[in-house]
Amino acid sequence: MSWDTLAPPAHAPWAADSTQPPPLAAEGGALSGIEEGINSVFAPIEEAADGLIFAEWTLFGISFPWIVAWLVIAAGIFTIYFGLIQFGKFRLALRIARGQYTRDDEPGEITHFQALSSALSGTVGLGNIAGVGVAMVIGGAGATFWMIIAGLLGMCTKFVECTLGVKYREIHADGTVSGGPMYYLRKGMAERFPNGVGRAAGKVMAVGASVFLLFFALAGGNMFQANQTFAQVQSVTGGADGLFGGDGAALIFGLVLASVVALVIIGGIKSIGRVTEKLVPAMGIVYVLACLTVILVNIDQVPSAVNAIISGAFNPQGVAGGVVGVLIVGFQRAAFSNEAGVGSSPIAHAAVKTKHPVTEGFVALLEPFVDTVIVCTMTALTIIIANTQLWRDGQATVMAGGDAPDGVTITSASFETVLPWFPYVLTIAVILFAVSTMITWAYYGQKAWTFLFGKSRGSEITYKAVYCFFIIVGTVLTLGPVLNFADATLFVAALFNIAGLYFLAPIVKREVKDYLSRLRSGEIVRITGKSGDTGAGGTGDVEPTKVND
Repeated sequence: MSWDTLAPPAHAPWAADSTQPPPLAAEGGALSGIEEGINSVFAPIEEAADGLIFAEWTLFGISFPWIVAWLVIAAGIFTIYFGLIQFGKFRLALRIARGQYTRDDEPGEITHFQALSSALSGTVGLGNIAGVGVAMVIGGAGATFWMIIAGLLGMCTKFVECTLGVKYREIHADGTVSGGPMYYLRKGMAERFPNGVGRAAGKVMAVGASVFLLFFALAGGNMFQANQTFAQVQSVTGGADGLFGGDGAALIFGLVLASVVALVIIGGIKSIGRVTEKLVPAMGIVYVLACLTVILVNIDQVPSAVNAIISGAFNPQGVAGGVVGVLIVGFQRAAFSNEAGVGSSPIAHAAVKTKHPVTEGFVALLEPFVDTVIVCTMTALTIIIANTQLWRDGQATVMAGGDAPDGVTITSASFETVLPWFPYVLTIAVILFAVSTMITWAYYGQKAWTFLFGKSRGSEITYKAVYCFFIIVGTVLTLGPVLNFADATLFVAALFNIAGLYFLAPIVKREVKDYLSRLRSGEIVRITGKSGDTGAGGTGDVEPTKVND
């Protein structure tokens, strides 16, 4: 789950993609009193956190949160340091994801494809629908170009952090695996700087990343998802006066949702991997097919749409902020969409079956490509080609100094030009996105929890019970300040994580050099045959690997 599925603080001027739902159940009585009490406590904390984490820098008259620069600059530096590895080794990444270099008996719990699906289920979300809609309003078609560029750069950040996630993971006696920033920051810093300062810095960064990832898992990874899912279901079934109106309906919906999530997460990452390897492709296919339908019906508009994207990136017309403004909007959308640098995805990727950490780094670089370059771009193309009156009016409103309309309405209106029943498809997409996000973030939170409080059966059961309880709470209560505070905590984790990545990048470079030399020498061979080609890993035939792989 990333910022792309969360509502940013409503008071923040850059938070135009806010989709914060209205109060659903807590409209009166005891529930309302509970919500008001919690919100009153968190409101000043949330405001202080927002002021720090989402403080703005101004460049050529355009203001933007500094955290965007922190994420994008890191992606650019890693791309240069590793020699554009996300482009040069893209084909190799696809082959590894299909299981062509990994056998079933290698250490770990899940296949490369399952690890990729699990991580994608946490990043592909409502922001691919709503967030891109607002980016198109504020930045125009040209924002798509810069969104793609930032997504391509973010591929290298994912490569670095997920390689480290596997290298410094811990494999327990029962065969389960724990990994992520809390492990590679602690171990990697101690290895890179074998003195008291290095060990102390590693521990501080590891604990910091764990605390903030855990808080986000409990508040953002499930409460917000539950709230948005119920809001969408309630909306398409008649609103507050419909089938799902009232406190009782929200509670029952929350119980059902929590039960579904519990059934999956009780089985651990193997169960999560089995579900997400089916759920992620399914939700992606449903959404991409809807996009393709609009595009194909208006196929004659594709060339002009591509031209609008390219020309708008460098010569925007009628969009606030000029070239710099369009660039920032695109970078912001990509950075908040794919979680590159946040440190969440390495937790899922660490569980992969492999003897070579860098193999999962290669697989992980596919994640921002799918999330940002493919899914977000498909949404943008749909909006540009549909060219609805609502989109044009939204741009005019922003130019006049007004607020952008709700992002999901922009996207939904674009689909409705060809698919008038799209709100129902959108509801299915929202449910799939939300459930997959809750499942993945349950695992992320569990690993942060066990790092802080110890790994035992009792500890894990306690965490899962707490996590599912907060799903129910999120369905019934809105808790706006709590969720907005969770937004900030996720990016505090990015501060610790990226700082550590800069120090540990040389270790990743050594891993790359070692693995590629083994490929060229023929020590590592490509597995062919049915099992190897389906991503299952396996025991098929082997063939020498070409040097240019």
